[in-house]
Amino acid sequence: MANTALERPAWSPLTRYRRTLWLLTMRDLRVRYSTSALGYVWSVLDPLVMAGIYWFVFTQVFDKAVGEQPYIVFLLSALLPWMWFNGAVSDATRAYLREAKLIRSTKIPRTIWVARLVLSKGIEFIASLPVLAFFAIASGAVLHWEAIYFVLGVLLQAVLTIGVGLIVAPLVVFFRDLERATKLALRFLFYASPIIYGIPDLEKLGLDGLAAFNPLAGIFSLYRAAFFPEQLDWYAVIIGALMSLILVAVGVLVFTRTERAVLKEI
Repeated sequence: MANTALERPAWSPLTRYRRTLWLLTMRDLRVRYSTSALGYVWSVLDPLVMAGIYWFVFTQVFDKAVGEQPYIVFLLSALLPWMWFNGAVSDATRAYLREAKLIRSTKIPRTIWVARLVLSKGIEFIASLPVLAFFAIASGAVLHWEAIYFVLGVLLQAVLTIGVGLIVAPLVVFFRDLERATKLALRFLFYASPIIYGIPDLEKLGLDGLAAFNPLAGIFSLYRAAFFPEQLDWYAVIIGALMSLILVAVGVLVFTRTERAVLKEI
């Protein structure tokens, strides 16, 4: 009876996956911030600097009619989730190479090495939201009921980012130049996504329909709807959701087809 009482509960594979994912994510965050004196500040400093530069350029230098006012809130509502996507995909290029010994020596599901990056960057994104709230209050931005779509934006972005990560992570093991190519692609995607501008701004150029096939366009419109309901584009959201599901399916396929070869290569 005593031995039975001391036995661990039988966890399902899903429960073990969730617990391992959480432990690895917390380890990543602790390591990242334990060696930094400023800690949390660094997670918001980069987007704040970028937002300050674009705010100054578009409102003070060129005075262009782009986006919505207050522009700083308009900018941050897409720039902060972009930092999540950009950081997770960039780190995914080294996901299997950085932890090669641990991956080879454990039976942890290998998808977890990508999922933990998405989750840790997602937590940093959530932690940066007080910055958006501060500027929204300071600039008098009005919060609308469409803020409920924020949760949908987070879910779709998590699916999209995991899908892209599962494609990139194993392929970089075989094609090392893909790491640099991914960084160049992300730099291009930043300007091709409605971050410093909105989907309605593309209507003047007749590119709004094409922009919808960038899955980030619909996702960012969900975030922006909290303060700028007119930015919400359901066509872009639906197309983006379908593309996110396709990418995660392709990611799973690429991962399953290359898992054994990746283990041999690393």
